Amino acid sequence: MRRNAPEDHPAGGASAGAAGTASGTPSPTPPGGPLGAVTLEQLLAQLPEGMRILHAGGRDGGKSGGAAEPLRWVEPSELEDPTPYVPEGEFLLTAGLPFRGDGGTPERIDAYVRRLVKAKVRALGFGVRPYFDEVPGSLLEACRSHGLTLIEIPESVPFAAIGLEFSQLLESDNARVFRQLAEINRQLMRAVLSPRPEHELLAALVQRVPVWALLFGADGRVRARAHSAGGTSGGGTDKAGGTSGGSRGSTGVELSLLEPMLERLLSGSGPRVEMDGFDQPGSAMVFGHPLRSTKDANLGALILGSDDALTPAQNNVVQSVVGLLELLVRQRTSGSLAPSQLATALLLHPDSLASGGTRHVNGLKDLLAQSLSSSRSAAVRVVQGIKADSPEWPSGDSPVRELLQWRRLFDTKLVEITDYGFAAVTRLKVDDALVAEVEKLGWRLVIGDAAELGGLPAAYQRASSLRTKVQSSGRSARVDEASWSVTGLLGREAGTMLASRLLEPLLALDAGKRDPLLAVLRGWLAENGSWDGSAKRLGLHRNSIRRQIGQVGELLGVDLNEAHVRAELWIALQYVDEVAG
Repeated sequence: MRRNAPEDHPAGGASAGAAGTASGTPSPTPPGGPLGAVTLEQLLAQLPEGMRILHAGGRDGGKSGGAAEPLRWVEPSELEDPTPYVPEGEFLLTAGLPFRGDGGTPERIDAYVRRLVKAKVRALGFGVRPYFDEVPGSLLEACRSHGLTLIEIPESVPFAAIGLEFSQLLESDNARVFRQLAEINRQLMRAVLSPRPEHELLAALVQRVPVWALLFGADGRVRARAHSAGGTSGGGTDKAGGTSGGSRGSTGVELSLLEPMLERLLSGSGPRVEMDGFDQPGSAMVFGHPLRSTKDANLGALILGSDDALTPAQNNVVQSVVGLLELLVRQRTSGSLAPSQLATALLLHPDSLASGGTRHVNGLKDLLAQSLSSSRSAAVRVVQGIKADSPEWPSGDSPVRELLQWRRLFDTKLVEITDYGFAAVTRLKVDDALVAEVEKLGWRLVIGDAAELGGLPAAYQRASSLRTKVQSSGRSARVDEASWSVTGLLGREAGTMLASRLLEPLLALDAGKRDPLLAVLRGWLAENGSWDGSAKRLGLHRNSIRRQIGQVGELLGVDLNEAHVRAELWIALQYVDEVAG
């Protein structure tokens, strides 16, 4: 069984002119219509007392029905033949004018009812007075004979009240449906931002719509699958597998039976919906959507199956999922080409920046500019982010969501998640407002200086050298404002730790002994170990300085004749006041 329908019909829907099946039997077609639906039963429950169901649908001896079916509209008409003007699913109201005079014969009434049933009118409401004091018996017999629901409407209930109540119910039901769709869309967006977006999208789809779902790649192999909890086959979503072997997978149909539909989806062109149906559980209605690129290349397909027609609201969910899957597959295969080309070129030819010709390097610069929404000549900078302790950033957040957050904030596609946080290459200058926005999220930044393509590795190293300082101070830093000295890069916290460790025996003395020794050590190191220079600087005899420096060496257990020892002590002395304080 097969049907091909244009894409502007809901998922599984088809136009009235679509071709039938090869066997001549029309394939099942889900109805379109408004998102919300009000049944006759719901409408009658809201109306004043007095309205009576004289016949609840169904032919004599058959099952009753009609009250639980959705109504399309409520419309009064006194025409002898109103059927050219009423849509399918109508609740038609009449005061009996067509049945006066010659129109009241049993034959004319029977023909009237037959026309209504053929037009798929849902129910007929008959208002007593001013023309009739009761429902004509021949009308009741005709409705019983042809299975049309007949309702008696007392004089106390005007037709306008019925139409108004129906409109209010329909508006309320539509509002409920729109709220549900808004929540579903939020769930779908969360699925898109998850680590396995295709699998999560299908899981969200089958949670809301009673279908099984198969996502195929352009190679015809299954990428993801899922089925609703009330489906016919076990388990929820599972890993993608091949289509060989006639396996049912997570569907109620043999996968081999889907191959003709899949071939049409992957070989056709333009917007379309392929339809089919199989005599297997959960597969009376099977419909497929191609996933297309912006150039109309087929990048994959989504095939769904169900035993029942989908409601308009469920079709809306299907269309949303198709759109998001199409967006994902476009991004993976054809979207954002510049970053992937740049990464491929540098991975395969890491020396190309140094040894490549002018044309090659300019090509790489163009790719970098496209990745940053910038121009080739614009300067770029490296930004590193360090996570601070803050409840603002949710713990265990999705890496994909985190990546997209930084791409948005820094307007770049070049972002990586690292062990310390993240690193990004951006064309932005990263002003104070952007820094404040990131810090509100519980992060601190190292903002690199301006660089070009060939200077990015060095720029990254310069930024990395400030990372420890940012971690220890808890404050963001800019490379072009940093003090490029050992103390400037070391930072207060690391410096005080160094001082407390190296000078611990000396700092443990009481202030009367500690402070003179510290002063002599500082003066002696400042004069590069010169006895005469330090004596002059400190106003002490050189022998006194020799003796006190000897005491310091013994206390600390170090050889002060070694240059690296002197260097470490000099750095530690820059932070000793904070330790002693």
